Amino acid sequence: MRLLRPNWQSRPGSVSLNFSFLFLSLLLSLLPACTVGPDYHPPKIETPSQWSSPQAGGETNLPADTAAWWKTFHDPELDSLIVRAAQSNLNLRAAVARVREARAAATVVSAAARPTLDTAGSYTRERYPGNGFPPFPPGIPLDADIYQAGFDAAWELDVFGGIHRASEAARAEIAAAEFSRRDLLVTIFAEVARNYTDARAYQRRLDIAQSNIVTAERVLVLTRDRFDRGLTGDLDVQQADALVNTARAQTPVLETGFRDATYRLALLLGQPPGAVLDELTNAVPIPSAPPAVPVGLPSDLLQRRPDVQRAERLLAAATARVGGATADLYPKFSLTGDIGLQSISPGDWFTAGSRFWSVGPTVQWRIFDAGRIRANIRVQDARVEQSLAQYEQSMLAAFTDVETALTAFAKEQTRRQSLAQAAQASDRVVAIALDLYSHGLADFIRVLDAQRTYYQSQDALVESDHAIASDLIALYKSLGGGWENSPPAN
Repeated sequence: MRLLRPNWQSRPGSVSLNFSFLFLSLLLSLLPACTVGPDYHPPKIETPSQWSSPQAGGETNLPADTAAWWKTFHDPELDSLIVRAAQSNLNLRAAVARVREARAAATVVSAAARPTLDTAGSYTRERYPGNGFPPFPPGIPLDADIYQAGFDAAWELDVFGGIHRASEAARAEIAAAEFSRRDLLVTIFAEVARNYTDARAYQRRLDIAQSNIVTAERVLVLTRDRFDRGLTGDLDVQQADALVNTARAQTPVLETGFRDATYRLALLLGQPPGAVLDELTNAVPIPSAPPAVPVGLPSDLLQRRPDVQRAERLLAAATARVGGATADLYPKFSLTGDIGLQSISPGDWFTAGSRFWSVGPTVQWRIFDAGRIRANIRVQDARVEQSLAQYEQSMLAAFTDVETALTAFAKEQTRRQSLAQAAQASDRVVAIALDLYSHGLADFIRVLDAQRTYYQSQDALVESDHAIASDLIALYKSLGGGWENSPPAN
């Protein structure tokens, strides 16, 4: 009599294969509903309806067009420096590399959700012990060659969304790295403009100092002439000579300031210190502010400030990591399998008898870890709180920067009006004092005071022009201008 086996036994492995496919189908059906951890929602922010600072310097609430704010100064040299800084600044180059790093890291994280396939081959020469247990029958060779090659595959099924949360955090970090690059771009453009206006201000102050030296030398000639004619004493001559040397002493400080500004510009352009010295040798006026400066509304600011957007993306990444840590509380499901050839002889390596394979699901669930997983969840929760506080702080800092810049820009223009009137008056005072002194109707001390006041008023007027340009640059920077049209990092 012949025994008939069930049909499924005639095909070894068919049951395990069918079970694996059923197991996989069940787990895949659970994927959309089993992502653990909090879902991220951007915080709701209440912004002021208007700026509190007085807009008395030409500012308006019209939508701000700050993408290329430096062009409002109408200075071709400044435009050229900005373009070159965007192309060759070394810190910006490093920021671009950090964006690429974040993108590559995100690829590493997301790859964990896909199957892996390894291949391997080996040859082994083995000898079995003749006195082992159980002993080998007589005549059986104790030496053997083993040839093996095959493929190993593994796939961790993201049932509870741990890998999904990690990928979510990595994508948020890509955006954060990009906003960091844009924030650096805003800073670099502002620093280029600020150092450029510094250089032009030093040049203008040098011109005033040179004019003051010429005037002081004329006064010295006049005083010596009056001394030779016996109309004044040696004290006036010595005071006039001191006035000349005091005026000359101002120029080295101003020349140092000019060179320092050009050196910083070269550094921002990624060049040696003297690279831009020659092209800035010819003095030109300090860039002047436009008659109107649209600044928009406070509600528009958060969408323009890359540092605020970076903080928001870091908050999103921290929130996603809470889910990744929570997923460690649950079991991990994987599918593994291998297939290959194994033989003790290379001659029959590719025959049917050399084939082997295995496939099946695995479950791993850590049931004791001394509280490590739950402690890690608390760590991630605390980091979310930190990121939220940093986000709120960055918003407050953004509003503060704009309010401060608005006030400084408006008030400095009011100050300049008074300085301009004072400079005109001091110019007339010098002329009157010199005329009275030359006719013997005033003592020399009045000439000294008038000359000193005139120089100080002219120098203060130039510094005010410089401050207005610097305050406007700070205002554009606080508005987040300078990155909207910048190309993304490669």
